[in-house]
Amino acid sequence: MKDWKSYLSHLECGATGERIEADRLHNLSPAGKPILARYDLDALAKGLDRDSLVARAPDLWRYRELLPVREQANAVSLGETVTPILSLGALATGAPLLIKDEGRLPTGSFKARGLCLAVSMAKALGVKSMAMPSNGNAGSALAAYATRAGIESVVLCPADTPEINLQEIALQGATVYKVDGLIDDCGKIVGRYKERMGWFDTSTLKEPYRIEGKKTMGIELAEQLGWRLPNVILYPTGGGTGLIGMWKAFAELKSIGWLEGDMPRMVAVQATGCAPIVRAYESGADHAERWENASTVAAGIRVPAALGDFLILAALRESGGFAIAVEDDAILAAREEVARAEGLLLCPEGAATYAAFKAARADGRIAADESAVLFNCSTGLKYPMPDLAIDLEPDADGSFDATFGGA
Repeated sequence: MKDWKSYLSHLECGATGERIEADRLHNLSPAGKPILARYDLDALAKGLDRDSLVARAPDLWRYRELLPVREQANAVSLGETVTPILSLGALATGAPLLIKDEGRLPTGSFKARGLCLAVSMAKALGVKSMAMPSNGNAGSALAAYATRAGIESVVLCPADTPEINLQEIALQGATVYKVDGLIDDCGKIVGRYKERMGWFDTSTLKEPYRIEGKKTMGIELAEQLGWRLPNVILYPTGGGTGLIGMWKAFAELKSIGWLEGDMPRMVAVQATGCAPIVRAYESGADHAERWENASTVAAGIRVPAALGDFLILAALRESGGFAIAVEDDAILAAREEVARAEGLLLCPEGAATYAAFKAARADGRIAADESAVLFNCSTGLKYPMPDLAIDLEPDADGSFDATFGGA
């Protein structure tokens, strides 16, 4: 593709702002904090008009100038399509209520975005083996993209990870281990053995590029809505890469003059059984202490400690948003309500955003005249569902009259 170009200029520490050289392999900054990719936005604004995107393929790579991959040959792809925005018209009681369905992506979740970019950059920088902890969907995405790129992958999952996730990770080419513990316990094993095993640590925010893939959710959302964002965005928050990435994307789009209107309020949605960001936000802290004995039906947001906690909290406060936790019962009820009212099967994490929306509307944190976008981060087909089928038994004469109202 002759017009392939990245305006990546350098990397920097997300905490100190220290400039870090691009085009080299990095995990954390010298300060031990996440690294952010930075772009020559002045040059990009002059070199690319947003209207030129219309003629491009409807995929993640349509935003290549704002992504770090410098050569098309290193772009590892499994068909990262633009995901739809659906109206929840039957459930809206005021301003428009929309949901962006990320379950349409490769491997069935939004983790495809981040791992697509992480693996592409690993390929560009000569990585041979990648490892990460995962509650399921990220591991599946790493396995798929690493296999596509010819890179070895290793995934460590909590032992109670849904079996479907473990099976898809292994079938797509990764070595998968079950660990008696939570995701941060799995991460400790990656950190301890990465040098001995030759693994590149691809844990959440321990390399600079998963966040760049996740930020395409924000760019895509803006383009789909005519470059005018909703009043509120509710996002299921574990490690927080997507929330941080979207807020970063909005700042970049604002800088190059593509966005119209006000910035959205960002809302971090967690479960009451694992809500370190909510606790930190409500206490006014800049960092979130580890949540002990974390437990929730929404495994994707069961992250006891987030490395990028300070970046999540900064995005919430800068945007005028907030953090909210919902009960597991409310998550399951929300999943059933959306399925029965809208025909849309959400994952538990996506259902948590609808439960949070209802709670925040009820207590006034989201006004009736504020438009909102929820994120469904994975296909609901990956998760256990209640068995509601009715056994059909024939009558003595072989009919089914007794069931279907016959005399």
